[in-house]
Amino acid sequence: MKTPIVPFFIAHRGCPHRCVFCNQDTITGVASAFPTAAEIFEKVDEYRRSGGAESVEVAFFGGSFTGLSRTDQERLLSPLQPLLASGAVSSVRVSTRPDTIDEETVSLLDSYGVGIVELGVQSMDDGVLEMSGRGHGAINVEKAVSCLKARGLRVGIQLMPGLPGDTFRTSLTSLSRVLSLGPDFLRIYPTVVIEGTSLAKSYAEGAYRPLSLRAAVSLCKVMLHRSLVAGVPVIRVGLQPTGELEREGTVVAGPFHPAFRQLVESELFFDLLSRLFADGSSDANGVTVCCAPSRVSDVIGQGRSNIRLLAERGVRVVAVRGDELLSPMEIAVERYNGIRTGNILSDLHYTMEGAVHV
Repeated sequence: MKTPIVPFFIAHRGCPHRCVFCNQDTITGVASAFPTAAEIFEKVDEYRRSGGAESVEVAFFGGSFTGLSRTDQERLLSPLQPLLASGAVSSVRVSTRPDTIDEETVSLLDSYGVGIVELGVQSMDDGVLEMSGRGHGAINVEKAVSCLKARGLRVGIQLMPGLPGDTFRTSLTSLSRVLSLGPDFLRIYPTVVIEGTSLAKSYAEGAYRPLSLRAAVSLCKVMLHRSLVAGVPVIRVGLQPTGELEREGTVVAGPFHPAFRQLVESELFFDLLSRLFADGSSDANGVTVCCAPSRVSDVIGQGRSNIRLLAERGVRVVAVRGDELLSPMEIAVERYNGIRTGNILSDLHYTMEGAVHV
């Protein structure tokens, strides 16, 4: 069973900057406040009981944990020490800025049992970072990752394609630089325009144009593919829907979709299917596509989009079946002249512009 994560949101606290895209209270749906020790104990106990779990992981989100004073960091981490000792809490993660990481800070985190640090990198292009008001450069990311890994902490990195000044190519270059640092996992959040942010003002003035949903899916598809080929898990693609985010008017513009990752993964399967039918051949009686049971809906596509697009190319899919013998990255196509197989990781190759090599 997957270990439940107990989230605490420390929005804006410890951050000396207000990035153009940021309105943490809206994104998380939680106002900024420190939880008390009693609230921490209560919430951990609640998650253990509701999830039927012996232990849970505690996560401090908000993006600037190590920007807090040492006193405030210890205030949040101290109540967890008896819970870590008893096994009620198995691990602790924090999210923070790369320019607030140094050896002294990492030593403090390590001494309090923090095992995972997520860095809000967003981009490795200094021009994009400057236009976005991040207040740090790519060099800060490199130093932070090196410092964390030297101490044995796991490192997660968050990227935000589509920021001001970003392009398809600079997003992929940022990804390549990040992958070269050896992170343990990634999150990819295509930029959306949230009410009350500087980006919303720029959008209203015509100074900023967000990625369309179509463009964001195409870009994140390539980013996800390259990450998986490199052996780096991507634990989230697209913002997690919350009641506040889905409230009318919260998202002013940009590629927000409650099932964004499925759109991305469905397009990967469409590209793989298209490759298998690149010779232009078709079967009068139609074809059957087999995949891992968990992937059936991804292969079909939302609203049967993949089936419909293949039909427009002369390929009639009569059935999509789950096959326990196939991995989540594989498909097998049953045709009149035999079976064709394909694997997303080994059989798809994308250019820097997103085109598929076939």
